[in-house]
Amino acid sequence: MSKRQFFLGMLMAALIGGVVALAGVNFLLKPQSASSFDEKQQASFVNLLGGENFTVPDGINFVAAAQVVTPAVVHVKSQIAYTPRTGRDPIQEFFGFPDPRERQNPGGAMPMSSGSGVIISPDGYIVTNNHVIDGATKIDISLENNKRYEATLVGTDPTTDLALLKIDANNLPFVRFGDSDQTSIGEWVLAVGNPFDLNSTVTAGIISAKARNIGILQGVENNLQIESFLQTDAVVNPGNSGGALVNLAGELIGINTAIATRTGTFSGYSFAVPSTLVKKVMDDLMKYGAVQRGLLGVNIQSVSPELADLLNKTFPVEQGVYIGGVNENSAGKEAGLQEGDIIIAVDGRQVNNVAMLQEMVARKRPGDQVEVEYIRDGKTKKVTATLKNFSGDTNIIKREVPKSYAFEGVQFEDLKESQKEQLNISGGAVIKMNGNEDWRRAGARNGFIITSVIADNGRSRINNAQELIDFLSDHQGEEIVVLGMFPDGTEYYFELELN
Repeated sequence: MSKRQFFLGMLMAALIGGVVALAGVNFLLKPQSASSFDEKQQASFVNLLGGENFTVPDGINFVAAAQVVTPAVVHVKSQIAYTPRTGRDPIQEFFGFPDPRERQNPGGAMPMSSGSGVIISPDGYIVTNNHVIDGATKIDISLENNKRYEATLVGTDPTTDLALLKIDANNLPFVRFGDSDQTSIGEWVLAVGNPFDLNSTVTAGIISAKARNIGILQGVENNLQIESFLQTDAVVNPGNSGGALVNLAGELIGINTAIATRTGTFSGYSFAVPSTLVKKVMDDLMKYGAVQRGLLGVNIQSVSPELADLLNKTFPVEQGVYIGGVNENSAGKEAGLQEGDIIIAVDGRQVNNVAMLQEMVARKRPGDQVEVEYIRDGKTKKVTATLKNFSGDTNIIKREVPKSYAFEGVQFEDLKESQKEQLNISGGAVIKMNGNEDWRRAGARNGFIITSVIADNGRSRINNAQELIDFLSDHQGEEIVVLGMFPDGTEYYFELELN
């Protein structure tokens, strides 16, 4: 009997069930002890000219800021899985990889996404855009000095289009967080990134506007997207995504994210996630593995003449946020907010539009309190609201982070308990990131759950990642059949020769 006949003969029995687990150990994500990036950045300002006492030279001087920032802005290259995308927004994200309709060549080389990232701590944490690494099977990082690393994905937040990466390195140059609230329209800024694969490119411009909503993140994560961009006229192009927007002190005030364009290249304006929001999201991803969103639970629209005409109302103010409805069991409901109220300030800061309100609340976590100033029946009132999460309580939710292992360029994770219950299986090993060309050509894809493997000596069920790693290590040079299912329960198998 040939090996192929043996494999196929065993296939029907093997598809019945079983779960595979993998263990090996190139790396294992562990909880981090630092409570925030403030602590990490206080470790040592290795990138600052003159240390903590660095000041901007007299006059407009781009040289000092460029020298501070450029060594800490990295080139992010991601191998992208073949996942379908539909449509494009007129306000283009600059992905840096081909149009989805052109990514249909399963037998050829995997498409690459090219973007930028910013080192924000000396021990290798990097912030970038979610769309730069979305669907990545492998993430490579290149520093300005040409040192290269493979990055681990710590976490993502599609609602702000941000992601946190980690490389195994220490004593790295990093960019210090600045306060985007203190930036002023007309202030000089620098954009640093890798447009069109032109490494370490620096451009200059000014802050053109703040709290700009451009509708680029519509429909993500239960419509909890936050768009309150800094708008600049610093030139950015495809490849700048995830790069740094800094002030003349070399402080990070934004992460370059999008451009307004009809051509796909720079047409005059670019948009960056403000640093106050970036820092909060990065702290959450590092500490909890997931972003903690505090919600008021109100339906809102910006005050405008058009809204006044639509509602046939006369607003007492020209700027503010109109409450069109209040959700039951929400923070706003418990605080006494009502439909028709107009929010004009939060925690003493003026609120002119929806983007400003969303950003201010997004900096908070469930259980945090905010002071809301609003107008009702022509009278100004204040109330304190305790923010809740999407589930309607004040709990901090930590993401279940399974152990992660690697074998010849393929990363595996133990199957989560929630997945076991959903699929009614007892265990398995999940392909987290597949950077091995042989595995990819054989049919392995990110998210595939390995439940059994077949070799000459028969079938072995896989209960966890360690078992899978042990099996793969013991059968080098052999042909095997890998069996399992995709997250939706669709069963699948592929044949593979272990080199």
